[in-house]
Amino acid sequence: MIRRNLMPLGLFAALLVLAADQLSKWWVVNRLHLPELRQIVLLPVLNLTMVQNSGVTFGLLNGLGAWGHYILAVIALAVVIALGFWLRRAETGLVAVAIGAIAGGAIGNVIDRLRFGWVVDFIHAHIDTRWGDFSWYVFNLADAAIVCGVAALILDTQLSRRRQRQDRVPT
Repeated sequence: MIRRNLMPLGLFAALLVLAADQLSKWWVVNRLHLPELRQIVLLPVLNLTMVQNSGVTFGLLNGLGAWGHYILAVIALAVVIALGFWLRRAETGLVAVAIGAIAGGAIGNVIDRLRFGWVVDFIHAHIDTRWGDFSWYVFNLADAAIVCGVAALILDTQLSRRRQRQDRVPT
């Protein structure tokens, strides 16, 4: 059986995520002026909140010092290169799009690190209940694409295992 080349699909997903991420960050910084406003309440459960994240996801590795953003950028680019090799071997459209989303998101955050020394985060989901308040970490579209891409890869792994088990069952 001939395996089709899914690399263009993955590259399209990466470019789409990268463009949406950079456009949204440009808009909140330059048009909405969120750094000056600090926060805009959109819904009772959703705010736009300006955060300059010098760490990685959820603010981890925040204390790497003056060279931290370069170190994190190099690590992210190494991951993107590895994802490129994985994309060349992608066997399903879901995997190709997921890898593209992860790579596009990673590149979007690398661009921020190299431009600003930190990542522009601005989406803040939260909920206040009678049992207490829950506030998610402030994130951006790149982060969301990375998380969704990883979730899609996990889903594809589970679906592949299910298909393999069904193929082994005699009919």
